[in-house]
Amino acid sequence: MSTENEGTAVPPAPSAPPVPVDAPASAPHDAPEGQAPSAGTPGAGGTPPAGDAPFAPGAPQPPRPEGAPQPEGAPTAQLPPVPPGHPLTSSAPESGWPPPPPATPYHAGGGAGDPWGAPYQNPDPKPKNRRGGLVAAILVAALVAGGVGGGIGYQLAKNDDSSGSTTVSAATSGGDVKHDNGTVAAVAARALPSTVTIEAESTNGQGGTGTGFVFDKQGHIITNNHVVADAVDGGKLTATFPNGKKYDAEIIGHAQGYDVAVIKLKNAPSDLKPLALGDSDKVEVGDPAIAIGAPFGLSNTVTSGIISAKHRPVASSDGSSGSKASYMSALQTDASINPGNSGGPLLDGQGAVIGINSAIQSTSNGGFGSSGQSGSIGLGFAIPINQAKYVAQQLIATGKPVYAKIGASVSLDDSSGGAKITDQGTNGSAAVESGGPADKAGLKPGDVITKLDDTVIDSGPTLIGAIWTHKPGDQVTITYQRGGSTHTVQLTLGSRVGDN
Repeated sequence: MSTENEGTAVPPAPSAPPVPVDAPASAPHDAPEGQAPSAGTPGAGGTPPAGDAPFAPGAPQPPRPEGAPQPEGAPTAQLPPVPPGHPLTSSAPESGWPPPPPATPYHAGGGAGDPWGAPYQNPDPKPKNRRGGLVAAILVAALVAGGVGGGIGYQLAKNDDSSGSTTVSAATSGGDVKHDNGTVAAVAARALPSTVTIEAESTNGQGGTGTGFVFDKQGHIITNNHVVADAVDGGKLTATFPNGKKYDAEIIGHAQGYDVAVIKLKNAPSDLKPLALGDSDKVEVGDPAIAIGAPFGLSNTVTSGIISAKHRPVASSDGSSGSKASYMSALQTDASINPGNSGGPLLDGQGAVIGINSAIQSTSNGGFGSSGQSGSIGLGFAIPINQAKYVAQQLIATGKPVYAKIGASVSLDDSSGGAKITDQGTNGSAAVESGGPADKAGLKPGDVITKLDDTVIDSGPTLIGAIWTHKPGDQVTITYQRGGSTHTVQLTLGSRVGDN
């Protein structure tokens, strides 16, 4: 399955009109004496005509204001005179006809950026990847509308002092509401202080926003590789806690294949509280899942759902040219994950970290308008924490990732038949490494691997993701097909240091 990384830079949405605020409808009222009610008035039992469309044949025609243009296609013949005493002979108020034209919505401006992240604000006027401006504009508009509505509602309630009300107010004298352990609110209250919003900026001013969480008291923060990729070569990196405290940070190590990175806070505070790490191997489908992140730049956002599936083979990429894919045997969740959630913790019902939010599946790249921005459709994927913990420890110890391997090149084409060992390796090398694990186990080019231990292998990416859930030195059972026959063999995984 190929998915989209969701925490690196994304192009902003194009201009889109805010939702126009409907003008309040006129209250029903009786027409003044001697004046016919207008067709758009509720008291007249009708709806406003479209433009200046004529009334039904035979119906009395309202007078047109002096100098008003005739509608296109309207008859030019003079209408018969109105008999004296007819109600239409009374002059209507100037505002009664024609009705005012509807308000025209305006469009908010957009910006430029590149595919995958969420925005952060920067006062520097040089061009940057601005993602989420439209979302922020819509959010502000919604808040303003909500404030106006709330004010009106309060005023109406204040003016209505009727003793016949049947509403019941909750008591406020009993103290603060208590949230039991295991509720989403309780989990969020404990975990939020240990999550950070990460801003990564390259030397040319491009960057994006992602999330991370406290790994230890020394100031190490775990996140995704694609969150910090812009700051790898001399860029700027900061981490901001929910209390507003912001720290400069440096990259300790990053693993492109695993899509895991570790950064460290400069001048880290002494009161850091690392999040407890759970056991992702014990997670079951249907277990609660809680995600924390900064979707579209909205920091400290909490969403919840369940674990939808385990061992989901995922190959993700940021979509840039020359970008290598990351592979994982992922936890799938329907907790809402969007650009900016990348690197944030996926928690179980007790608040322990069971995964790192990393990728989403989207129906298209047109999340808002035609921007190419994509959002949650309930298919989010997280790196299991057991794997991420191992990778993070390697990065802290050596600065470089260590990958398990079988020593064979497999096809990356999607198929349902398995992972086929290619006839030739990359750059003309041998498909089966001489003296490597696969060679020692007797595997040859053309063999199709169908299982690794109990995991069904349907493609090359699935095999890679399954291998990388193991450590070098682990012994695994390989099931493969050759010449129509099925064979099983055990091999000991080798190791590869670094992403190259």
